[in-house]
Amino acid sequence: MDNQHHLIRRNDKPWLKTYQELGMEYDIELPPENTSLIDIFEESLEKHAEKTAYVCMGSELSYKDLDRYSKQIAAYLQSIGLKKGDKVAVMMPNILQMPVTVLAVLRAGYVLVNVNPLYTSKELEHQLDDSDAKVLFIIENFAKTYQDIGKKLVDKVVIASMGDLMGTLKGLVVNTVVRHVKKMVPKYDIKGSITFKKALNKVPVSKYKRPNNIGLSDLAMLQYTGGTTGVAKGAMLTHKNLVANLIQCDTFLGGGLDELENSSEQPIIMTALPLYHIFSFTVCGMFGLRRGCIGLLVPNPRDGKSLIKAYTDYPPTFFPAVNTLFNGLANSDVFKALDHSKLRMSMGGGMAVLKNTADKWEEVTGNVVIQGYGLSETSPVAIANPIMMNTFSGTVGVPIPATEAAILDDAGNEVELGERGEISIRGPQVMKGYWNREDATASAMTADGYFRTGDIGVMDEKGFVKIVDRKKDMILVSGFNVYPNEVEEVMTHHPKILECGVIGVEDERSGEVPKIYVVRSDNSLTEEEVLKFGKENLTGYKRPRYVEFIDELPKSNVGKILRKEIRKIEEKKQKK
Repeated sequence: MDNQHHLIRRNDKPWLKTYQELGMEYDIELPPENTSLIDIFEESLEKHAEKTAYVCMGSELSYKDLDRYSKQIAAYLQSIGLKKGDKVAVMMPNILQMPVTVLAVLRAGYVLVNVNPLYTSKELEHQLDDSDAKVLFIIENFAKTYQDIGKKLVDKVVIASMGDLMGTLKGLVVNTVVRHVKKMVPKYDIKGSITFKKALNKVPVSKYKRPNNIGLSDLAMLQYTGGTTGVAKGAMLTHKNLVANLIQCDTFLGGGLDELENSSEQPIIMTALPLYHIFSFTVCGMFGLRRGCIGLLVPNPRDGKSLIKAYTDYPPTFFPAVNTLFNGLANSDVFKALDHSKLRMSMGGGMAVLKNTADKWEEVTGNVVIQGYGLSETSPVAIANPIMMNTFSGTVGVPIPATEAAILDDAGNEVELGERGEISIRGPQVMKGYWNREDATASAMTADGYFRTGDIGVMDEKGFVKIVDRKKDMILVSGFNVYPNEVEEVMTHHPKILECGVIGVEDERSGEVPKIYVVRSDNSLTEEEVLKFGKENLTGYKRPRYVEFIDELPKSNVGKILRKEIRKIEEKKQKK
């Protein structure tokens, strides 16, 4: 029997009680069908023209310049014969050219394809080939990655240099950094390429033609996501998806910035997470633009000195981050000594924020971490904690306005409150589908429009959702489900454990048992101490049975611990 046609859904929405109790708005109003992100951008660019839009390594870019430069690049793109629906790939870290180019692509009426600048040639080839991108914007540091593919995949390559838009440098430090970075650029020779500066000045801004045929139903971007396994897929996000998520975020989170709206103090968003990642793209980039904030760009979030310098020079109002970044900073003596009085909101996403990390962060900054949840397929914000909460909830919150969440079993039926199941999302921010992947789209969506996230969670009687783990990361110990997130959260409370990652390894008796990879904060920590702590704090089948000390856990570019890579390390060890 096809269970997709026999879905059981809960008629009562428990999170509505929370909305009512807190006096929050649940309904949103979408603009008319002929609206697009271009309208959102134009309104903000005009309203905040005299304000600073972005700062990178001390160099500032105003909203007026952001408007002009993005129009100039848009005019260049329109001049080379692209048509509506054509894809433009952008492969840059958090530098000033990134938001300029993103706005230009969308303002010109084309489809944005965000690309991780640290991709290998093979990964880049797949994304360019799969998306059928016509143009690639790439920073020169990684131009050789494209060249090494060995064949022409796009019609035009635009190569940016770190200092392209840094015309108002403050001091010699930035000049020195730019020169140092240029020395490290691998040699490349891409025939027919053009520099960002030449593209910027090739076509007069007066030649830019605002598209009048873009509406909410049109495709705005392809956001590639690999999930836990398999080849990366492009989530098709429409203008409606992204506009809706902006309105949802503004309705749900905007109150944290309202008090600054009419003051002389401009909100600053710490943009350490890369803008090519959907969390940062929406929450730091587009939401910041809509609210007239300063985006404080950090090109490399792993460069602690640069991040702390940026934080010192431009104390942020809003700090979105992942658990590992919060944890690293909260354990830094230099960061602890900084002035955190300007910080009003700290938002965790991308992965579960551990209570131990949240407690340390609050102790250091005075800020409660407001945890949220979303995916590339949901534009991304789907669930979040209300900003007025004054304690760390340990959950990812309630569905944001106009969003429904259901916890489903394998058959697609809704489980009882408090029971574990797959978190599934329905709302105007849910993607149109996967690009050229009808089969993947069909398996990810239920018959009544819920997107199945692949994350295991539980929902309580007030609609708050707690993530238990990724469905595919679950460890099966003698028939009992063990969720690595739960084990990691407990084990990080050991004072000598800085961070850890848990995976399942084969066992003759139990089928699988947990193994913990540990980064020590104190080198005196022994295997015996770790095992003893697990025995004292976890029930038998959840305890780590094996311990491996490691200098650094493998992480994604946003700092998410990659259990898939930990498993690869384990496989290599087993083969020896």
